[in-house]
Amino acid sequence: MSAKKRSADAPAEAAAAVEAPAAPAPKAEPAKQQPSAAAKSRIAALTGPQKAAAVVVSLGADKASLLYKYMDPEDVETLTLEVARLGYLDSEMTEGVLTDFYEMCLTNKAITEGGLEYAKTVLEKAFGEQTAAQLLEKVEKSMKNRQFAFLDKADAKSLFSALQYERPQTVALVLSYVSPAKSASVVEQMDPAKQVKVVEYMAKMESPSPSTMKIIEAEMNRRFSTIVSSKNVKVGGVDFVASLMNNIDRTSEKSIFDGLSAYNQELADEIRKRMFVFEDLVGMDDRSVQRFLRDCDPKDIVLSLKATTEEVANKLLSNMSTRMAQNIKDDLEITTNVRMKDVEEAQQRIVDVIRKLEEQNEIIIIKGGKDDIIA
Repeated sequence: MSAKKRSADAPAEAAAAVEAPAAPAPKAEPAKQQPSAAAKSRIAALTGPQKAAAVVVSLGADKASLLYKYMDPEDVETLTLEVARLGYLDSEMTEGVLTDFYEMCLTNKAITEGGLEYAKTVLEKAFGEQTAAQLLEKVEKSMKNRQFAFLDKADAKSLFSALQYERPQTVALVLSYVSPAKSASVVEQMDPAKQVKVVEYMAKMESPSPSTMKIIEAEMNRRFSTIVSSKNVKVGGVDFVASLMNNIDRTSEKSIFDGLSAYNQELADEIRKRMFVFEDLVGMDDRSVQRFLRDCDPKDIVLSLKATTEEVANKLLSNMSTRMAQNIKDDLEITTNVRMKDVEEAQQRIVDVIRKLEEQNEIIIIKGGKDDIIA
């Protein structure tokens, strides 16, 4: 929920209202009793507004009213409605929700004081690496979702109209804040040369400066009417481009990769690797699996199965002849002391076979709901 920017003291007063502690000292906290698995499951099922309602109820009317002063009327209405609907929460669930709230307060405070890197250092010392990573992931996602949120209401055609005359760098930044499917739809409408540039900038993108974000979002705000926000959040990157390419039509995909490969083969190869990973083969049809298995080295199949899911193993073994499947199983039993690096390289060689056969139209990889298969 968004807080009103009434004064520079508002965040401090709001924090005081809930008695949020100062940023943690750089030492690990003593272990706390964790909620039971059942309680964690029930907490996870709560929506954001429901968790906020639980916090408000726990604070009591006096302290909750202090928070309400810094909230938009629409948020107050939503929260009040959730409080009325909340019902009974046992002490274990309430404690779990409050713990989440406390950790998020510390995370936001650390980010506000020193940015994401500072927050990472503080939180790792306070909670350990795993919990710190989880907290930062939640906050980054929340921050990213707030920026350019107005673009969610714009269809791909309107978004393209707004961006078609912008520089590729600007287009790449803006499209990094919308879904891969919508980004793909916009990229498809561009000319081939600009497609390549946009994808390249998006893949190489790092955390944009707050000042840059503010300028660009202000301009987009002028066109789409939104709330201006500026935070330093990582957007774009190779993973995002891989997701975008999985949603784009095959003609545009080929054109982009051909153009990108001409002068940045390494980046093109890295994007391709992340578009389809070994575990994705479970979604392939049986005929395609049978086809690529014929071109795979049996040694690679054995190595790749040393560290994969049961679902992947079953997919492969069920598409082999009885004799081949038995040979693979026998080799698996006698293959020991395998390096993870060797397993990953074997899996990548199989993925390379799959990608090559797809380019030759010998097999099919389903892409982002864009392919209709006729038997």
